[in-house]
Amino acid sequence: MKLTRAKALKGTLTVPGDKSISHRAVMFGALAEGLTEVEGFLPGADCLSTIDCFRRMGISIEKQEETRLLIHGKGLHGLKKPADILDTGNSGTTMRLISGILSGQSFETTLTGDASIQKRPMGRIIEPLSLMGASIESLNGSGCAPLRIQGHPLHGIRYTTKVASAQVKSSILLAGLYGDCPTSVTEPALSRNHTELMLNSFGARVETEGTTATIEPHPRLTGQKIPVPGDISSAAYFLAAGCITPDSELLIQNVGINPTRDGILRVCQMMGADVSILPTDSRTDEPVADLFVKTSDLQGCIIEGDLIPALIDEIPVIAVMACFAKGTTIIRDAAELKVKESNRIDVMVESLSAMGAHITATEDGMIIKGGYPLHGAVIDSRLDHRIAMSFAIAGMNADGETRILKDACVNISYPGFYRDLERLWRP
Repeated sequence: MKLTRAKALKGTLTVPGDKSISHRAVMFGALAEGLTEVEGFLPGADCLSTIDCFRRMGISIEKQEETRLLIHGKGLHGLKKPADILDTGNSGTTMRLISGILSGQSFETTLTGDASIQKRPMGRIIEPLSLMGASIESLNGSGCAPLRIQGHPLHGIRYTTKVASAQVKSSILLAGLYGDCPTSVTEPALSRNHTELMLNSFGARVETEGTTATIEPHPRLTGQKIPVPGDISSAAYFLAAGCITPDSELLIQNVGINPTRDGILRVCQMMGADVSILPTDSRTDEPVADLFVKTSDLQGCIIEGDLIPALIDEIPVIAVMACFAKGTTIIRDAAELKVKESNRIDVMVESLSAMGAHITATEDGMIIKGGYPLHGAVIDSRLDHRIAMSFAIAGMNADGETRILKDACVNISYPGFYRDLERLWRP
């Protein structure tokens, strides 16, 4: 992908369905009894990996349209032993959440994924699931995938996580469906709560108090109609682009603004961005809004603490925004970025520096001094979709040409990203 400076961005767009919600709709629909209808499903590579895994375990999933699914659930105990290894592709959500489900089954399963997944830490789910009675082995002994899981009758536990991670929390709660008593998970800060909201809509009983979520075992889950809002993580690239590209006005429609995910909107407010939030009717417990963004004079800010879990996936594009802000932006408490699809701290610092940014890595984040013009460079995406999309936004606001290598990785979460960008582009 080659990009040059844009004069403006103008128009209206709808971003793809929320990735986190799409994953969960498939998983919970498979564990429910009866039919689950999903509208607005994200047909990205990660979510397709989840579909493939459950089809291999005997669940019928019809794709009526690109974004509409019919899932014929078989109940909590309706999954069958797959004939072969389950491949989760690049999806950490699939790997971690499905591990919780498989821990309570009566069969053995092996999970693997691509080269990136095989480097990501799985010890954070292996420990609690093992405490619940599952038998989980990292086959290469590194605490990473491939994982071999032998399900067993599970015990409910009270567990405190070391990091605020919706994937870890959800894995434990899903195993808790098969426990012999309630299971509680306490986090150091509240991570996204899509699992709790959606499980309750299917008929489970999940209660939240502060940063502790508690699930009752063995509910009867019933098929539901799930409308999936647009993914705020995908909208973030256009929020950033609308702020920093001259003479721009964008309306982003039907975006999920769950308060455990809206950190990017809070950062926009902190930076003085011209972003209007226009709430719309929602058919679920997930709040939805249209977002209107205009070119803005941004100010540097400090991003840290409990705000980090609400925007961890958006930090790469926030770093791009910070390059165009007046003053200094400091990002702290974000060491989790080191164990994403790439080490996003190192990649952002290296690649933005190559474009002329004044950016420094810290142990748990970065320091960005804004106001220094960017110039084109060759950017290796490291097959990380969020890196590729962030540098597309940087490249269209830089002098000269920016080339993004391995650009097709955007298909993991936003298959139409370049097409949408081109449609709004005013050269």
